[in-house]
Amino acid sequence: MIRNLLRLIERQIQKAKLQGQLEGLEGEGKPLPDRSADAFVDAGEAAGFRIMAQAGVVPEEIELKKKMAAHQSHLATLANGPERKEAMAELARLELRYNIAREARQKFMRR
Repeated sequence: MIRNLLRLIERQIQKAKLQGQLEGLEGEGKPLPDRSADAFVDAGEAAGFRIMAQAGVVPEEIELKKKMAAHQSHLATLANGPERKEAMAELARLELRYNIAREARQKFMRR
């Protein structure tokens, strides 16, 4: 069964190649993008996130992850004091929101 499926896939690829349907695609001739971070994410979720990103829709947890990274960089520049303490509290709030958003998505996907 799997062998037949692989042959069918290969035939479809060859057919598309002969018809020129694989020419002029986005990223043609360029190396594949580095997606090493996706190694720790479910393949289905990673693909879903990429599709949403290409459509211009970014899940809340991804936005929060970006904000957390930026905030951590900012935090590294601060010396001890009230400003650093406030920045640490904001980072904790972002991490809490990120974990809530991630857990909500995971619960939704399990339904």
